[in-house]
Amino acid sequence: QVQLVESGGGLVQPGGSLRLSCAASGFTLDYYAIGWFRQAPGKEREGVSCSSSADDSTSYADSVKGRFTISRDNAKNMVYLQMNSLKPEDTAVYYCAKAYGCLGGFGSWGQGTQVTVSS
Repeated sequence: QVQLVESGGGLVQPGGSLRLSCAASGFTLDYYAIGWFRQAPGKEREGVSCSSSADDSTSYADSVKGRFTISRDNAKNMVYLQMNSLKPEDTAVYYCAKAYGCLGGFGSWGQGTQVTVSS
């Protein structure tokens, strides 16, 4: 059974850091791109970052460039999102999903993990 499970969310003060984890099971992580997405209350879901398996490339939304870092450990079937210098506008539910490439077609969404940035 294909499954993605996010963890690592929580409450953090502005300027703080969190590391989100996405645990993959039921498929070979090496063959798939993994994307991180987020959805804030009243807003549409947006792409945050993606890790491509094809060429080990990564991509980021302009709003998180220089602050967030995506990484993967295929041996452990894990993908991570290191989030630094967090801002209140980063508050959202964060999801991971898989696709054949970072251009789209994401599926097998996890249940999400809440990130709240507030003083």
